[in-house]
Amino acid sequence: MRDLAMRNTLGVIFVAAAVTLGGGLQACGGASAQKPGPAAIPTSSATSPGEPVTSPTGQQVAVSDLPSSAGVPTNERPKLNDAAKSSYMQALDAFGRGDLAGAKALFTDAVSKDPQAYQAHYSLGVVLERMRDPQALSEYRQAFTIVPDYEPALTAYAMALARGGKLGEADQFLTERRAKMPKSAAIAAALAEVKSMQRDSASAQQLAQEALKLNPNYAPAMVTLARDHYRNRRLDLAKYALQAILDGFGPDNPPRDKGNVEARLLRSLILREESKRAAAIVELEKVVQARPDIVDAAVLLGSYYLESGNADKASPLLQRALLYDKDNMVAHLNLGDCDRLLGKVDDARKEFSWVLAKDPNQVQVYYNLGLLYLFSPSVPGMTPVAQADAAIQAFEKYKDQRPRTSTTEGGDVEQLLTQAKAKKGALEANATAATPAAAVSSGSPAAAAAAASSAATPASSK
Repeated sequence: MRDLAMRNTLGVIFVAAAVTLGGGLQACGGASAQKPGPAAIPTSSATSPGEPVTSPTGQQVAVSDLPSSAGVPTNERPKLNDAAKSSYMQALDAFGRGDLAGAKALFTDAVSKDPQAYQAHYSLGVVLERMRDPQALSEYRQAFTIVPDYEPALTAYAMALARGGKLGEADQFLTERRAKMPKSAAIAAALAEVKSMQRDSASAQQLAQEALKLNPNYAPAMVTLARDHYRNRRLDLAKYALQAILDGFGPDNPPRDKGNVEARLLRSLILREESKRAAAIVELEKVVQARPDIVDAAVLLGSYYLESGNADKASPLLQRALLYDKDNMVAHLNLGDCDRLLGKVDDARKEFSWVLAKDPNQVQVYYNLGLLYLFSPSVPGMTPVAQADAAIQAFEKYKDQRPRTSTTEGGDVEQLLTQAKAKKGALEANATAATPAAAVSSGSPAAAAAAASSAATPASSK
């Protein structure tokens, strides 16, 4: 049964992960541009999903303030004033805890105290985008209006357009920016990503290679090459590119960016396709340790744990994922199943009800509800017979709506339906058999006779 739930759930994760990979991963900005971070994309200093994502002063979390390649103009940038700095650092801490509402308020406070705080505008855009607020685009735009060559905001703006389905607009924006910033590896790599999302693999590969000519160590361009190979099912080439990024090819050719979380997430998807579960888990654990805000990694890893019956380990991952993406369907669905396994019946029902309210056609939730009603010792507000009847209805709805190609799942549901119907029949029989005994024990001859007559009715009607 867990295999069944895993197969259906991972289908949704695959789509979600592919979309996220298509746009790249965004995280909040750092405290100041006085001392830009290293050229390679740094990971956060967090060591576990429960610790905040922090940034040393002068760096961005998961991005770099340095130009992506030599020749990109580095005009004097306004420095974050002291009045805004406190709010800004508190906002980073809030983001690290998964408190997006708090981060939004604090970043907003920072820009109100320093309207030229381009990093705060960029970071506010990141938070708003995670909250699915269209104002994110305005904040990204404000950041690169203040600093026209600010690559993190430029690429984030374009990728937000692309993630929103505006691929043509993203393409045009980056093409125009590339004409103004021909030495920018970041702009070329972002345009390569958009071309790949448009299924123009030839252009994507060429642009990514051009980005690497501008900066041979620019890891995002390497990830784009791997991602484009993956999208077009050239898995051997994708794995080769990922090896160059994460492992290297010996002492003379070391890894280009062994901590790159996007590369590790992509590798985990390939390993999953190859049925290398243990290796995929290792990669995902490294991702969530370095960047607990990456939702797809947390959800996929939580699903793996759930598949093995380890709800205790899966539940915190899924809860944290929902802090950063409160409407993640798969996280809610799997968290409900964790609650079911942990005996938290009301919590499980709340999660499943949320899924049904969002999407009544979500087939998997009916299967999970059937398991909840069938195997929970008791469900508040329901008699045992009503509980068994609810399990039957849920399994029948799943059976009617599941994909017709899911023969394995269908066989499992038939067995569960048989079990639920048998349970209901046994409960009803026990209730019927208990009726005359209760009447006799009451000491009333009239009640005993009435009970005996009632118990005999079904048999006499045959």
